[in-house]
Amino acid sequence: MPGSMEGHVIHNYTMMMGNKKNTKFLYLTLAIIISLLFVFEAWQPSDIDSTPPVTTSYWKHNHPPPLGRRANATILILARNSELAGVISSVKQLEDRWNKNFHYPYVFLNDEPFDANFKRRVKELTDSQVEFGLIPLPDWVQPDWIDESIASKNREHLVKQGVIYGGSVSYRNMCRFNSGFFYRHELLTKYQFYWRVEPDVTYYCDIDYDPFLVMQDQDKLYGFTIALTEWKKTIPTLWKSVKEFTREYPQYVSPHNAVDFISDDGGYSYNTCHFWSNFEIANMDLWRGEAYTKFFDFLDKKGGFYYERWGDAPVHSIAVSLFARRDQIHYFSDIGYKHEYFSNCPQGEQHRRGKCWCDSKSSYQLKNGALQITSCLARYEDLFK
Repeated sequence: MPGSMEGHVIHNYTMMMGNKKNTKFLYLTLAIIISLLFVFEAWQPSDIDSTPPVTTSYWKHNHPPPLGRRANATILILARNSELAGVISSVKQLEDRWNKNFHYPYVFLNDEPFDANFKRRVKELTDSQVEFGLIPLPDWVQPDWIDESIASKNREHLVKQGVIYGGSVSYRNMCRFNSGFFYRHELLTKYQFYWRVEPDVTYYCDIDYDPFLVMQDQDKLYGFTIALTEWKKTIPTLWKSVKEFTREYPQYVSPHNAVDFISDDGGYSYNTCHFWSNFEIANMDLWRGEAYTKFFDFLDKKGGFYYERWGDAPVHSIAVSLFARRDQIHYFSDIGYKHEYFSNCPQGEQHRRGKCWCDSKSSYQLKNGALQITSCLARYEDLFK
């Protein structure tokens, strides 16, 4: 027990040293050691079972219009006018596969005003409410306290290393916005849940149930379809900053956390696993809460979004893995989805029920040999074994 161990050590050490000055020094040393032990223990997840998968009670048979319960939720799309074709493709698929039966509203955000053609073309695709918003300039641009001379040199270094978006300030603006500002936008404050949709994604299957109600009813905070490793060159100091935060605020680390998803050694190092955030169904109460607010502000002050290339995917994933219970993270295995090179294709009965057109024999996520990116799905599933 920590208390009895502390008393035993103090007694022996005091007998050996025999003066008050050394005893006071020992008390201070022990206080530091015990506090560090508390932080380490806070990272260790306790036993907890996963909640049941989506049951048949959620499924809408013969595609009737939604009746009764609805979640306070929206579909969120961050896009530019130039991405209209990709937006149309994504929205049309989501409507045909799911939202034409559920009629959840859309919120579109842009760092520039949407033009009339963009608005008209999007509204033609859905009967749902559609709102278009402008991102406030301070939430999007590089902060003036960032040392641009250092940031530009670091960008050049990443470009030479062949890191994708290594030289892009706009990409960094987007990652910072998605990490700490989107849920504060005036068009989103009235909603609790969101489904993040990107331009040019593919939805392979019919979704005849309401994922938002699954999140709400089962107390889920974060839902994903794809889990991958991050490129280490983009986040060299991220984990060091995370550990600094947890040492300062150990009370925010959940005793039922999912640290074993993001670390192979109990939190000493980061294995770079993260949930690919271009697909997210999540509860914004998580981001709006005290723990994440302080976490984002702490990371933001480090400058890593600009001095390195921290992405919102590892930032979100680390936060939910530490601050939420691991059973509050949900894998939507039955939602067929593809973005760029990676995809999630449902298997077995889920493939048949969803009328999926992806090849169920294909691998869950293909390894990209150039980037050395691999799937982390097995690590998530191991949390519940």
